[in-house]
Amino acid sequence: MRSISAAPHVFWAILFIILPLIIVVFYAFTDADGAFSFENIASLSEYVSIFWLSLELAIIATAVCLVIGYPLAYIIARSGQRAQRVLIMLLMLPMWTNLLIRTYSIMAILDDGGFLNSLLNTSFHIVGTKGAVIFGMVYDFLPYMVLPIYTCISKIDKNMWEAAADLGCNSWTTLLKVIFPLSMSGIISGVTMVLVPSISTFYISQKLGGGTFELIGDTIERQFVTGALNTGAAISLVMMILILLSLTVMNKFGDSNDGGIIV
Repeated sequence: MRSISAAPHVFWAILFIILPLIIVVFYAFTDADGAFSFENIASLSEYVSIFWLSLELAIIATAVCLVIGYPLAYIIARSGQRAQRVLIMLLMLPMWTNLLIRTYSIMAILDDGGFLNSLLNTSFHIVGTKGAVIFGMVYDFLPYMVLPIYTCISKIDKNMWEAAADLGCNSWTTLLKVIFPLSMSGIISGVTMVLVPSISTFYISQKLGGGTFELIGDTIERQFVTGALNTGAAISLVMMILILLSLTVMNKFGDSNDGGIIV
């Protein structure tokens, strides 16, 4: 009975996860004629600089999300139940709008003749810079950082706060030596949920980057659009491997610190 109930989930996983991965691996190790080849993997040396740029911007965006998201999650978790519901709703409200529309909205705000320059009566050139792309990533992916951390902090036993106060800890010491270590699993989840889409994003970089530079997501899309399926699949395969390695390292790091308290 259990196997029957799991059948739809297994079918879904095979059709939309395992089968696409097999197709990507097949195209990555074949040429245009379908013959086995390592040429696609060997040609990836041409895209090393793009890999590094994508990783650089993704790490910066993830760090900014963490710096903004942790205090925000802490404030929400320490608020009353009614305030928590309101703040979570406000945090999630932009997510109800499609990513494409949100990105176009940011373009309208940051463009040379956009809302921001008109409001400040300036002529700052923002769209087409790395800063604009990082801003777009932070805006779009910040909730993915806040929610896991908020969930983790809100589940911490209230006795921990009282015990820390009884032992002479002030609010700042309690946060650093008790709450922060106990919320490490939420931090790891948030970092993962922001870093992965930031590395592979292409629409944000296309619109807010203004075509002045290219990230790895843009490169993969361009390869598929131009018909270079094999090269695009090879880049995608390497990206998947790097992401899986990153997830493995982060999960091990999170497990080793889960529940620990810094003394």
